Amino acid sequence: MLTSLKYCNSLTEYSRFITREVNIGDLKMGAHNPIRVQSMTTTDTMDTIKTVEQSIRMIDAGCELVRITAPSLNDAKNLELIKKELKARGYNTPICADIHFTPNAAEFAARVIEKVRVNPGNYADKKKFEVIEYTESAYAAELERIRERFTPLVKICKEYGTAMRIGTNHGSLSDRILSRFGDTPLGMVESALEFLRVCEDHNFHNIVISMKASNTQVMVQAYRLLVAKMMETGRNYPLHLGVTEAGDGEDGRIKSAVGIGTLLEDGLGDTIRVSLTEEPEFEIPVAKQLADRYTQRKEHQRIKEYTSELPYNPFEYDRKKTKEVINLGGHHVPRVIADYSMKNEVTAASLFAIGLNYSVPLDKWNLTDSAADYVFLGDNTIKFEIPGTLGLIYNSQTWLNNKNQRQAYPLFCGEEYFNSAEKSEYLNFIAIDIHTLTQSFIDKLKNEANCCLVLDSFNLHTMPELRRMCIELKLNEVKCPIIIKCNYKDLNESQFQLNASTDLGGLLLDGFGDGIWIKQKDCVNTQVCNSTAFGILQATRTRISKTEYISCPSCGRTLFDLQETTQKIRERTHHLKGIKIGIMGCIVNGPGEMADADYGYVGTGVDKISLYKGKEVVKKNVNSANAVDELISLIKENGDWVEKPL
Repeated sequence: MLTSLKYCNSLTEYSRFITREVNIGDLKMGAHNPIRVQSMTTTDTMDTIKTVEQSIRMIDAGCELVRITAPSLNDAKNLELIKKELKARGYNTPICADIHFTPNAAEFAARVIEKVRVNPGNYADKKKFEVIEYTESAYAAELERIRERFTPLVKICKEYGTAMRIGTNHGSLSDRILSRFGDTPLGMVESALEFLRVCEDHNFHNIVISMKASNTQVMVQAYRLLVAKMMETGRNYPLHLGVTEAGDGEDGRIKSAVGIGTLLEDGLGDTIRVSLTEEPEFEIPVAKQLADRYTQRKEHQRIKEYTSELPYNPFEYDRKKTKEVINLGGHHVPRVIADYSMKNEVTAASLFAIGLNYSVPLDKWNLTDSAADYVFLGDNTIKFEIPGTLGLIYNSQTWLNNKNQRQAYPLFCGEEYFNSAEKSEYLNFIAIDIHTLTQSFIDKLKNEANCCLVLDSFNLHTMPELRRMCIELKLNEVKCPIIIKCNYKDLNESQFQLNASTDLGGLLLDGFGDGIWIKQKDCVNTQVCNSTAFGILQATRTRISKTEYISCPSCGRTLFDLQETTQKIRERTHHLKGIKIGIMGCIVNGPGEMADADYGYVGTGVDKISLYKGKEVVKKNVNSANAVDELISLIKENGDWVEKPL
């Protein structure tokens, strides 16, 4: 499939998509301004002091825009008091009101603070999961209804100089949009454009747009499609980037970096919000690290420009087809290669770090769901029996002395493979970089039946150079499986996880890669490296190895302690590999996000929970004291429960 629709300035050179400048009080966003960092309070908006004190913690951590929920008119009115108290304490950071369902709250807030966020899915619509067949005239009448509901806010924002974010959420698309466009990235874009056209008709352009989803594939595709539509129509509104309901801890950070980082790599994004189920001030350092990586990106080594049409569709996920070689490529999930080449000695105990646990009393290996598939030993050797699932990769010359070892394979460097007199009859790895990938080299590869390519890059602009290689191989119809390798050194653990998630995640979301190999020096221990690799595969939904929690960050709408509840549910269900559980503090995105989860736990009132199977409510008004037990019962009733292994 060839795709000519453009969604960024360049696929090979770091070039930021220059948007129009938007004023949010004294804060300037978009154009050539830095990528702004923001977060959202989790306190009750009516509690002025708690909200102010939490806002100050966020601002002191580097937050440049404080978002506060305003679920009612009274909450919106209290934003004025919060703003006054912040100013009295010496803080002038602009405030954004987060609005769902309540136009009157938005209209009041727009008069007293700097920015208002509206969700086009629920500002003028209520979700009933109804499929409606619209005639053209009926659909036009619906658009006119929305225009009448939305226009007063547009006029107020224009009069008061208030900025607006049109924030589409995958989980809260209206029934009208779903009926016409489906649960798709296109539906998300069209939802925002309907509201944007109303703004433009009133000559109001102080607007930021977002396309957020908990599914990173959908999120990236929606932002790309939005930019493509803007480029086609001469628009250039700033982009607010974020992955909704990313979760907490390592998983939340990796998932956020996969989605946000993939877009930043192509120069998209003017402000970042990392949504973690943690205190909001903990989101800021993560967002700053993601943004700060691009302050030096313009100095990267030049990559050959890509001028022809793309041989894949960047607006849809489609795993690139490669041939099967042993357990690589073909229908197999992406494999993980652990790097042990820099270790002084490789022992059975050292493999515990990559999910391979040897039991001495039982004399057997136990494999976790995050067990690496291959180990690169370099010139090291293994002198003990390995599990039957583990492949060993040696440097080619060292392999000659170990070629009779079970599951041992050589790694050649580029042309060395074709010049070698002795190769494995089963599987050979060939390490190549952008300079190796000449046309003559590519032509020779086409005739090779048992090779796996290891694509390597040391370019500061790593992901686009690796992508350039993947595209070249696809255009030339080279069917060898591909391992994507990234190299890191001298980073702290957080930087390592975010960088690796960005570089590898972007390629996996485009359907490239039959495996990943992360080489790190003086960054993190082997266990963190392995966990990060599996976390990236999970976040891109290319290989599921654990339970996924679609867990929203708390806000003033949250009807229970989200962090505590998430931990309780995790403790009871973390062994349910492949199950997706949505944990939502309120109803705003609950029903829609449940469509992307297998089971849902949603706050619907004080101490009251509704439980979902998919998008369907199956139990209403469950007492929160019993809700986790009821969730477990629901999972059991549907045959998805397994007991925890001893």
